[in-house]
This record gives sequence, C-alpha cells and structure tokens, in this order.
Amino acid sequence: MFKIANAQLWVHDQDEALAFYTGKLGMEVRSDVTMPEMGNFRWLCVAPVGQADIAIVLMAIPGPPVMDEHTAKEVRALMAKGFAGTVFLTTDDCQASYDDLRARGVEFVEPPEERPYGIDAAFRDPSGNNFRLTQVRELASA
Repeated sequence: MFKIANAQLWVHDQDEALAFYTGKLGMEVRSDVTMPEMGNFRWLCVAPVGQADIAIVLMAIPGPPVMDEHTAKEVRALMAKGFAGTVFLTTDDCQASYDDLRARGVEFVEPPEERPYGIDAAFRDPSGNNFRLTQVRELASA
C-alpha cells in the first residue's frame, strides 16, 4: 500500500507563490529549505491547514542541465494557458469559500456554478496553475 505524499506545481517565482498560497489561500508552509550544495535549489512545500498527509511542492522551473530552455519555454506556455495541470480542492460550501477567497484577493475565472456532481468554481494562481473549488454532491447509489 502507498499514499501520495506530495504533488508538484511549476511556479515562476517561489516567493510570489508562497505569498499567494499562504496569504490568499490560507495554506501553511510544510518545508522551505535551500540547498547550497545543489546550486541553491529550494524545496518549498505548502498544504492546507489540518491536512497532514499531503503537500504541494512549489517548484521553480529549472534551467540546464535539469531542463533545457526549449522545454522550459513549453512549460511556461502551458502554464500561461492554464494547462500545466489542475489541483482539485473540495469544500463544504463553495459559495462561502468563493466569497472568502475573493475577499482575500483571489481572482476567479469561473464563479460557483451548479454541475451534475455539485457546485464548482475555478481560479488560477499567479503562475497560471488551474484550480477547481468544488462542493461535491452526494450521489445516490444505484
């Protein structure tokens, strides 16, 4: 048996990402370590408060030799379009969470809307990563 411990998102600026995830989304820092012996590589992780079993790694887009410039450019282009991946967040009250996050300065690309599976809204982080905020409706068993 295994569990998912971390998920990784590419970010343009780790300090900007850290301010967004902690200040606007209310997440907590799980790890923030810079390793000089690895070219000042920074391992930066955040997570929702109270969810101890998973964290999001906010990873700077690396340069050569880890990632060539052409690949880095492609990653940046996908991020700009919101297609570098999606994080799905759940909430008990999508409208209340939407109102709270908007008050904190989060800009939504889709307001809460009824869907077959519940109520759903969407926003993006400063690097362009896509987030879905969902209040899941209990579906009737067959």
